[in-house]
Amino acid sequence: MDLVISPTLNEVDNIDALVDGVLGMGGEEEFELLIVDDDSVDGTWQRVEALSEQWQRLHLLRRLEDHGFGASYLDGFRWALERGVERVFTMDADLSHRPIYLPEMRLALAQGADVAVGSRYVSGGGVENWPLRRRLISRYANRFARFVTRLPVRDCTAGFLAIRTGMLRAIDFEDIRCNGYGFLIELKHALWRAGAAIVEVPIVFSDRERGETKFNSSMIGEAMKTCFRLRRLRPPRRD
Repeated sequence: MDLVISPTLNEVDNIDALVDGVLGMGGEEEFELLIVDDDSVDGTWQRVEALSEQWQRLHLLRRLEDHGFGASYLDGFRWALERGVERVFTMDADLSHRPIYLPEMRLALAQGADVAVGSRYVSGGGVENWPLRRRLISRYANRFARFVTRLPVRDCTAGFLAIRTGMLRAIDFEDIRCNGYGFLIELKHALWRAGAAIVEVPIVFSDRERGETKFNSSMIGEAMKTCFRLRRLRPPRRD
């Protein structure tokens, strides 16, 4: 079973397109989709419930407490592990991560990777509809994260991932402390320290067209603190 996990907070404008993109893809091996909603007030979770009557492969995990980006993903991982899911995929609900890349991410796992990162910063990857300032912030933030943490990934802050659940079982979720976008760095670092073979698959990242971004400047500070904390941890041993 291949499960796509997507956290939502007030994403009702994007939810239909997300569901259609992931579940309507077709192919021999279909994906299932878990929406982890932080009790959205705009009708997101209600719309997911309505769509689940049409799509049996659509699931909803509504969180009433402990809101936050990282906690949403960890609860989604727990949901997947309890149900024996073999591979999980993480992606944003605002369609900045295009569902058309999911088969390529799955192929990377089939070819031996434990983790596939949908990467903007390898050959063939890129971004669309971003102002220059945001491009520079993202690129230099990734260089900073890679240098400080020693993580061998060019797109350390990428949120589009494919992960074998066996690797999720190898890490302790209680050790992951970051709940903002620094969570994406910390998760990759934990998987790397657990011995995961990580590859990067080129994707083109497109900025959201509908709804409001959840990113804010405080997340940059949190991510920087997370990087310095991770640097103190022992890197994986390579025999």
